[in-house]
Amino acid sequence: MADNEHKAVQLIAEAEKKLTSTKGFFNSLFGSSKIEEAVEAYQRAANLFKMSKKWNEAGNSFCQAADLNSKAGSRHDAASNYIDAANCYKKSNAPEAVNCLLKAIEIYTDMGRFTMAAKHHQSIAEIYENEALDLERAVQHYEQAADYFRGEESNSSANKCLLKVAQYAAQLENYEKAIKIYEQNYKQ
Repeated sequence: MADNEHKAVQLIAEAEKKLTSTKGFFNSLFGSSKIEEAVEAYQRAANLFKMSKKWNEAGNSFCQAADLNSKAGSRHDAASNYIDAANCYKKSNAPEAVNCLLKAIEIYTDMGRFTMAAKHHQSIAEIYENEALDLERAVQHYEQAADYFRGEESNSSANKCLLKVAQYAAQLENYEKAIKIYEQNYKQ
């Protein structure tokens, strides 16, 4: 495992070197390929860190790749790397996982990919539900997910999220909200 870590550190150094070499005169001619190479190096480093179970380092490497993709205008790749980073951070740093998911959601909503955004709001809600133990924030994200799902005609997924909202609203002693949601779901 230490070998994978060592290789990952070397790949990060290689990526940083490629990025500093793009700042010269030929940046406009060769810069984009250097950036793509740096992104690839960060992704490979992240995967090696994952193999070594170095979750924070893997998340950081995926975030570096996402930031570069974002600057290069590759929004879909940036969002994918933020999701990969979030999956790593879920194992070690819940607030950073939420942060990465929020960045991905912003990209997906800008692209009109509301089902993807909804799924990731649901993931954030699950983090608040299970790890951060913040039911009010979990409710907010389940509501946002339900809203996006309903907008995309995914009523089954929306209803599942709303039932979670009702469950936690009841636990938070917001009984009117819980009753209203249960009544709406059982009238359908």
